[in-house]
Amino acid sequence: MNAFMVVLLAALFLPFPAAAETPREKAARILNGIDDMWRGESSHGIMLMRVKTRNYSRNLKMEGWSKGKDRSLVRIVQPLKEKNTATLKSGNDIFTYLPQTDRTIRLTSGMMMGSWMGSHFTNDDLVKESRMLDDYHAEITFEGTRDGMNIMEFTLIPKPESAVVWGKIILTVRDEKIPVTEIFHDEDMNISRTMTFTDLKNFSGRIIPAVLKVVPVDKPDEYTEIVHESLEFDVTLRDELFSLASLRKK
Repeated sequence: MNAFMVVLLAALFLPFPAAAETPREKAARILNGIDDMWRGESSHGIMLMRVKTRNYSRNLKMEGWSKGKDRSLVRIVQPLKEKNTATLKSGNDIFTYLPQTDRTIRLTSGMMMGSWMGSHFTNDDLVKESRMLDDYHAEITFEGTRDGMNIMEFTLIPKPESAVVWGKIILTVRDEKIPVTEIFHDEDMNISRTMTFTDLKNFSGRIIPAVLKVVPVDKPDEYTEIVHESLEFDVTLRDELFSLASLRKK
């Protein structure tokens, strides 16, 4: 066998190089990872919510569970006045239970952007009804070094059929996996609020931001922040946890 045939046969058995990831595939991989960052296949955690407005300040301690991408439950543990108030997402249905009046309210799509418990977070923020790639066209609009940090910037524009209130979202991510800031624009393209992600911690082997803070642009002295005190992933959760009967349990 001559040298040419040896080289040819060797080339035939070499693995084909993997196709390069397209910008759209890269954006999808990163944004899906961020959407699921605090969830995993399942999750259980304890959170503290601090709310500061012009008229009052308050703290809420909450317990939260999630399973898959369409089931989650958030229940207030403290203070006593709001204890057992809970919000449930099960499939396409979202409910809030108010123990003071023993009422269960089904939230409509128009209520998802309403304030959750008087905070600057929305109902959608708490139960993650909206997913970025489902509701927005995403484009990588900057990739490189900014302020000494290796970052990637995404611009998200709502799809025509999406029932969302934001006209545009600018998301900044570091190291392709850690969100840094999220800037929300209204339908007139004015900045409405900013969300920052800080205090990286190791939860069940995942390095994620432990603190999420929302500041409304028109009220810069106000804010709401969620502090994750504990968070574990891939825990065993029964489907019955994400039911109306479970929602009303005290």
